[in-house]
Amino acid sequence: MFNSMRISQLLHRDPDEETINAEGWIRTKRDSKNFCFFEMNDGSSLKNLQVILDKQDASVISTIQAISTGASVRFTGILVESPGKNQKVELQAKTVELVGDAPVDTYPLQKKRHSFEFLREIAHLRPRTNTFGAVTRVRNALSYAVHSFFQEKGFLYIHTPIITTSDCEGAGEMFQVTTLPLNQVPKEEGKEGGKVDFSKDFFGKPANLTVSGQLEAEIYALALKNVYTFGPTFRAENSNTSRHLSEFWMVEPEMAFCTLDGDMALAEEFLKYIFSYVLNHCEEDMDFFNKWIQKGVKDSLEHVVNSKFTHLPYTEAIKELERSKQDFEFPVSWGDDLQSEHERYLTETVFKGPVTVTDYPREIKAFYMRLNDDEKTVRAMDVLVPRLGEIIGGSERENRYDVLLRRIKEQGLNEKDYWWYLDLRRYGSVPHAGFGLGFERVIQYVTGMQNIRDVIPFPRTVQNAEF
Repeated sequence: MFNSMRISQLLHRDPDEETINAEGWIRTKRDSKNFCFFEMNDGSSLKNLQVILDKQDASVISTIQAISTGASVRFTGILVESPGKNQKVELQAKTVELVGDAPVDTYPLQKKRHSFEFLREIAHLRPRTNTFGAVTRVRNALSYAVHSFFQEKGFLYIHTPIITTSDCEGAGEMFQVTTLPLNQVPKEEGKEGGKVDFSKDFFGKPANLTVSGQLEAEIYALALKNVYTFGPTFRAENSNTSRHLSEFWMVEPEMAFCTLDGDMALAEEFLKYIFSYVLNHCEEDMDFFNKWIQKGVKDSLEHVVNSKFTHLPYTEAIKELERSKQDFEFPVSWGDDLQSEHERYLTETVFKGPVTVTDYPREIKAFYMRLNDDEKTVRAMDVLVPRLGEIIGGSERENRYDVLLRRIKEQGLNEKDYWWYLDLRRYGSVPHAGFGLGFERVIQYVTGMQNIRDVIPFPRTVQNAEF
């Protein structure tokens, strides 16, 4: 039956005499002498719909007795004005159907608070809780906002490969993809202890899960001008922290005929757009996060939306940090990457707002970033926001063939693996730039959730690949 209305629609509808179908899962059940009161939710709203059944109707008694928390049900009835303070309407049910029961003795989500750690163990049921329903709705809204922003600007959505033979970051932390028998891996020339004979593998060469769709996006940017990717990426980083996932989603726009200045302007506009969107379209859920998860989270988003971003060269950022005389856990030194504590100090204490740091030392950035004339720094940028630190990383790309080839060799990469990437600099090369945004990091920032495992439906981390 697809003609039932979502609870989010019913809660904002005026009472009338029209018969309505409503379906969902029971959150609570309360009996009185003459009536049974149910709180039902279908995931479309933080608020439940109250449903009332008259126990004097003998045809529904047996069904009422069988319904418990977690059961799926279908009601038909009419909306009436609710005498309660917390809801405008309630459903006066005429019929009820128990679609699927949920035995009380085994159903793990009873009416009490559960720890997020426990809920990760039952990730197949946690979307039924208030918190994870709200996270899912915000994730959905942010996904829509990402596509809306780029589509409105004429960007083309590109599906980049999940399986690749190129390492975008050059860090080597990639998941290998193979069909070779692991208990008897073929070796070159049949010698024991020799190198693996990848010619016998499915792709005939080493292949991995991608850490980024950027390089492939550049192919299309240098033909179609403005493109973006939005998809899953993978990193075999052995970090079991609240900030790391092995499988996560990335948003990566790429723009031809664009320099670092244009890249920074787009990143600022993009963040303001998606934050404004979720504040305007997820008011109920954002109020929930503001009250129960992290107080002030809405104000911090509005602050970013209304701020003018400070642009700060890396060298000046280091000077600011050195002048601070702060006792940082990680020492400050030119040539070292900024840590979260440094980024938060700059945004929260020095500039009291978002900061875009540019022109990082070449040694700590990827090979594809355009080298500055000083030969010491590259045209990279990191967008920092209060309460988090880095939220976007990007750069103008190296569009000069000879310089890119030199950078590939300097970082110990095999130029043969990047023959096609180098070709882009041979044939009609132009200045181009782009950035990457870790989608789960943004959801964490927007919701105030402390652990990144709680903002993705099924977290993939070290020693964890359930569901």
